[in-house]
Amino acid sequence: MPEVLVWRSAMLLGSETFIRSQADSLTRWKPVYAGATKIDSPLARDTDLIAYPSEADRRAFLRLRLIGSSPNMQKLIAGVRPAVVHAHFGGDGWLISGTAARARIPLVVTLHGHDVTRQPSSTGPKGVRYRRNLRTVFQRAQVLIAVSDVIRERAIHWGADPAKVRVHYNGVPLPATVPDGPKQWDVAFVGRFVEKKGADDLIAALSSLKARALFIGDGPRFAEMQGYARSLGVDATFLGAQPAPEVYRLLAETRVLAAPSRTAADGDSEGLPTTVVEAMALGLPVVSTRHSGIPEAVTDGVTGLLGDEGDREALTANLRKLLDDPALQASMGAAARARAEAHFDVARQSRALEDIYDEVTA
Repeated sequence: MPEVLVWRSAMLLGSETFIRSQADSLTRWKPVYAGATKIDSPLARDTDLIAYPSEADRRAFLRLRLIGSSPNMQKLIAGVRPAVVHAHFGGDGWLISGTAARARIPLVVTLHGHDVTRQPSSTGPKGVRYRRNLRTVFQRAQVLIAVSDVIRERAIHWGADPAKVRVHYNGVPLPATVPDGPKQWDVAFVGRFVEKKGADDLIAALSSLKARALFIGDGPRFAEMQGYARSLGVDATFLGAQPAPEVYRLLAETRVLAAPSRTAADGDSEGLPTTVVEAMALGLPVVSTRHSGIPEAVTDGVTGLLGDEGDREALTANLRKLLDDPALQASMGAAARARAEAHFDVARQSRALEDIYDEVTA
């Protein structure tokens, strides 16, 4: 069975379940996970290969970040000799692209969001360096995967060859049946507490609704959002980050998922939030925004309701419309599940990904 080296520089953030679920679902290719540094998270595994495992490697890691090459990387690649390297995020693709090129190993890079929205727009020397590195990885990669049509357009805007850029949805695990148990929560939010996720918009909308809300995730604005919810008298429970099985269990006890994403002040943008598709797979209708790739998953009026970014009045109205109408919840939830089955089944999407691996090694 051919091997694909799945590369993420920080191996692996707890919010990046999409990387594990995609590669773990491969059947004709064997994934070997590798990163520059090890992250202490529920997604980390002892079998992950780490190029810079100790403090003594810090200088070598700095060399990698500056020039895109180091003996540690060459040793890692030589030890695995994969048939394909698949890097996640454009910056991480650049970090491994030089080593893959020297070893004559085809490179596939998935572009997820901020790597072609916020980061290329950075000003000063940092922005110049990032744009240069991004153009380099665009040239070295055999295939560039965009997680939504919008991300594909942004990649092309920054210099990617349109013929190289393919839209491929990550997909999520689909439970055999839609859970049909009691509902403990009216609205759930799942995501990092950062500006682009719009948690403050949701809390403001909930302040005028009689709803029991659940917030799952962590991030730099976690404590701030807890305080904001208290100040507005919102019935909200903040659980922090949770392992994927627990997130699925909690979503199954929820009526509606809210994903009020928006473009941050620094240009940071979503690709297509995994949590939106996870909720659809569980038969939840989604209240969200017309942001980035979200309308590619959520069909307004069919599988959920969409409003403009940052429009708190529309968010409030859409939540109220669904929460006040159990029949509408049921019909949109069923349509959401059907759409997830058709377009976002991780098993089917991973088979299509394997076809890309086959193509670049032919």
